[in-house]
Amino acid sequence: MSRLGNKPIPVPGGVQVSVSDGVVEIKGPKGSLTQQIPRGITVEHDRNDAAIKVARQSDARAHRALHGLVYSLVKNMVVGVTDGFSKSLEIIGVGYGAKLQGKELVLSVGFTNPVKVPIPEGLTVAEPQSTSVAMPGIGSVPVTAVTVSGIDKQKVGQFAATVRAVKRPEPYKGKGIRYKGEEVRRKAGKAMAGTE
Repeated sequence: MSRLGNKPIPVPGGVQVSVSDGVVEIKGPKGSLTQQIPRGITVEHDRNDAAIKVARQSDARAHRALHGLVYSLVKNMVVGVTDGFSKSLEIIGVGYGAKLQGKELVLSVGFTNPVKVPIPEGLTVAEPQSTSVAMPGIGSVPVTAVTVSGIDKQKVGQFAATVRAVKRPEPYKGKGIRYKGEEVRRKAGKAMAGTE
């Protein structure tokens, strides 16, 4: 049973909600989003309480499973059209970096040629910023920060995951693309055998 699903979702001022034919549309200062509602789940906009209520038709297992999911999707839509979502990535390694070319993010991550990743419609990528950070056991390493933002949480997360998959962080020196704040489990390198 979803406990969160029973809570009303507050609708801030300036946000318009419309529900018709199993589709929820939410418009706000940053844009508009739509979501298909699965059968067995109902979404109602209570204008008096300025809230959205999500309910299920029965306690069947399928309806219970979808109740919390639809609640989260609708709540993320409200947050997306008002505040938006962002995901930050760090590109770590000597000679590694990123730059914007039109609607593409161009990654230089140790391959023969740069990798071009198209930026989906509705997402924005801030101009990559380069700095350096001290890493234990290695010293000062150049870091390029890339920030992805948009109103659709799923799109933001998917694009960030696509960029990270180009060059996942390796466990020995930590080089590669990682989420900001991500802990990478490090391995010790092979030690030279002692000579007798």
